[in-house]
Amino acid sequence: MVIGVVADTHSHPHPGALQHLREMKPEAILHAGDIGDLAVLDELREIAPIHAVRGNIDNHQLPDDLVVELGALRIFMTHIAVYGPHLRADIAKKAKAAKASLVVCGHSHVPFISDQKGLTVFNPGSCGPRRFHLPIVFGRIDVGPTVKLAHISAETGQRWLPPG
Repeated sequence: MVIGVVADTHSHPHPGALQHLREMKPEAILHAGDIGDLAVLDELREIAPIHAVRGNIDNHQLPDDLVVELGALRIFMTHIAVYGPHLRADIAKKAKAAKASLVVCGHSHVPFISDQKGLTVFNPGSCGPRRFHLPIVFGRIDVGPTVKLAHISAETGQRWLPPG
């Protein structure tokens, strides 16, 4: 199973992100907030079923937190889950209460993957307008015998790795 993960589109997802998501043929897409115009969700829904949470710029009737079960993977979604690189204790508590193994979040526009407090944390970065020097990326989750997380460049469609 392939899952696409986006965040922080701010009404203007990068056209390359939409094209590369189409090519991935995901079975579902997760949007971790700061959607902006709800037409973004309509565009994503044309690619795959969408699960979305509200971000701090959104005033839509979407949940702040959402638990999604896709295959054997239970995911806790929220927009703001970390302070710097550290998982917030309240989010860890909610995710564990939901029996999730993965926390998907957005907000910082910084793509990262980490293991903290017995949970995997995945921020797909932003595939909306560029902020500062940050990359324009989205996420991919491959669920099989193992779960594999990756960041994908919206510009090239190739796997993105942090410099260094």
